[in-house]
Amino acid sequence: MRKAPEIALIGMLATAILSMQGCSSLTGSSSGDEQLAKQNKEEWISEPAIKNLSPQELRATTSRSRPTMRAELSARNATGLQQGALMDVLFDFDRSTIREDALPVLETNARVLKSQGVTRLLLEGRADEVGTAAYNIVLGDIRARHVKSYLYELGLTVDLETTSYGEDRPLCFRQNSACYQQNRSVHFVVKE
Repeated sequence: MRKAPEIALIGMLATAILSMQGCSSLTGSSSGDEQLAKQNKEEWISEPAIKNLSPQELRATTSRSRPTMRAELSARNATGLQQGALMDVLFDFDRSTIREDALPVLETNARVLKSQGVTRLLLEGRADEVGTAAYNIVLGDIRARHVKSYLYELGLTVDLETTSYGEDRPLCFRQNSACYQQNRSVHFVVKE
């Protein structure tokens, strides 16, 4: 049977050894860096680069082009207020930064929401059809969160939720640059 001081000494030595190994990987030891690089390389999922495709290169998806699907998506895209009361915030291709021309739109929407006494709001982030579905979901989410942050900076005190539909719930169904621009947006939906 070992005595308590011997056990404590063994524990301290083990802790010191583990700490030194951790510090060596943080200070740039080549073996630690090589291991980290190897792990990162193995875990990296290579996504093809997003490129701007012309409308001729894109194919219409049959599920969105059917009249019944268009009617359903249009109903889901309603804002909950009078038509035109809230405007969408538009974004540049492959960007999540709020554009300068979107700032007045956000300020106007905030005033309308305050005057209407809205208490709950859903911000729906969207993207165009270019890129992978997974990428567009993330891009739409980031766009919605940026709009949410700016609305809070403006002093809007409603319950704000965000979601992303990526390319799956378009506001516009045609395949042209104007329609793609409309789908690169954050859409406002008043919740009850």
